[in-house]
Amino acid sequence: MEIPELVDVLRHEGALLADAAAATPLDAPVPTCPDWRLRDLVLHTGQVHRWAAAHVKGGLTRPLDAAGQEAAWGPAPADADLVEWFRTGHADLVTVLRSAPADLECWSFLPAPSPLAFWARRQLHETTVHRVDAESAAGTAASPVAPAVAADGLAELLTGFLPRPKSWLRSEEPRTLAVRPTDRPESWLVTIGQEPPQARPGAGPADCTVSGPAHDLYLLLWNRREADAAAVSGDGSLLDLWRTDATINWS
Repeated sequence: MEIPELVDVLRHEGALLADAAAATPLDAPVPTCPDWRLRDLVLHTGQVHRWAAAHVKGGLTRPLDAAGQEAAWGPAPADADLVEWFRTGHADLVTVLRSAPADLECWSFLPAPSPLAFWARRQLHETTVHRVDAESAAGTAASPVAPAVAADGLAELLTGFLPRPKSWLRSEEPRTLAVRPTDRPESWLVTIGQEPPQARPGAGPADCTVSGPAHDLYLLLWNRREADAAAVSGDGSLLDLWRTDATINWS
């Protein structure tokens, strides 16, 4: 996906999140994030947007320290102002990404064609996953994630987040997970062992295979949907391991 398309989807997803939050009590529990109420979710996502915008806007070559992070966030709003505060920060992030130069140099933390491509992609998927969370708090079905967007999010998860040393997914014996969207040409083989997982594009034999529409696999592997959302063949206990250990830190 090209940067303008990423930013446009980010704009759309943030609007969906804000609309779901505006129509739901802020103390509603978030089933997909059991420790959170909706206000926690909206506050967190709004803070991430401001954090991301600060790195792009300032061309920062190092991540913000604690004081810089607090300054980027600003004071937490009252409940009555929370959704509008979220909308303001989200709109600013979209504007910052749209106006940033293609050759922007700044800090990023996953492989990407450029720092700007990284931030547009990361904020798109941060917002999309939390939009799903907001809809779960509202008690509504998750709005569809377009196949191309879902496949891009699977690629970011499998080839970006999982191989990082800080990822927790491990297995005493090497095991393989095949991820096969049925509505996209992409597929991946993920090897899970005692070192950080490694994913490579392509198909092949696997201990466990999950297949289905990219939207369903996206929600499944971001731990926003149960395993019955996909067709599972082979050793289903590998998905159980995934659901307990494949947790993602936001930086």
